[in-house]
Amino acid sequence: MRFAILLLAALALPAQAALKVFSTVPEWAALAREIGGDKVAATSATTALQDPHHVDARPSLIARARNADLLLATGAELEVGWLPVVQRESGNPRIQGGQPGYFEAAACVRLLDVPGRLDRADGDVHAAGNPHIQTDPRNMLQVGEALAVRMAELDPANAAAYRAGYANFAERWRAQIRRWEAQAAPLRGVAVVSQHKAWPYLLDWLGLREVATLEPKPGVEPSVAHLARVREQAAQSRPRMVIRAAYNPARPAEWFAREARVPAVVLPFSVGAPEADNLTALFETTVQRLLGALQ
Repeated sequence: MRFAILLLAALALPAQAALKVFSTVPEWAALAREIGGDKVAATSATTALQDPHHVDARPSLIARARNADLLLATGAELEVGWLPVVQRESGNPRIQGGQPGYFEAAACVRLLDVPGRLDRADGDVHAAGNPHIQTDPRNMLQVGEALAVRMAELDPANAAAYRAGYANFAERWRAQIRRWEAQAAPLRGVAVVSQHKAWPYLLDWLGLREVATLEPKPGVEPSVAHLARVREQAAQSRPRMVIRAAYNPARPAEWFAREARVPAVVLPFSVGAPEADNLTALFETTVQRLLGALQ
């Protein structure tokens, strides 16, 4: 009787436990799900409405990191203020730097905005370059290819599923990139003002021109006096819009939009923002909101 009960209990369990993936930001959890499907259980430490630079290393995050098989970070110092604490306090040897269970997306792509000098007086400057690589969908292909290899190494029983998952994703994703680029052709050369230096990869992809930034230094909220100076400086460039991420405070962009008489465009920036509940919707919404500002 006891054997029969144990046998039934075993049959009720999944044949293979899911690979537990803990990402620092939502886009990498979404990418892991695209590749791994039901072979992974992916969660994110942050949401699209949080500033990923400034996160509290809460006990709940440490607990999730403690059980993770794979930690997905952006890298390029995006999480330098909080992730090392989470790693250390988790006591999980699998997800420490240099281990197979630690993966940095930024290591897979060419970084932009590499600073010529390093000085904390310049604000949130990242030594390796701008970490916001997720705003260019082409980077998802490079990160995804490397991530699929790493997932297969950590979970060899499902290696074929990860390879197939990435191949399927890449085929669909390339087709979508071609469609987005065709739709976004009117954006090429358009002058924009950014609230934060969060968009070099998006600008590079779509050919937009950033003519001013509202923040006096990265991560420093602008005063009204500074915004007025930016408005005067940007007037000759005739920007068509001012853009900000969903997590940025609304006041600076709305002030500039009102004074410069241009649309203020809120872009989702990451998966989970309004109208961006998956990777496809993230870029679909981004392109459509930018195009809408031209009309």
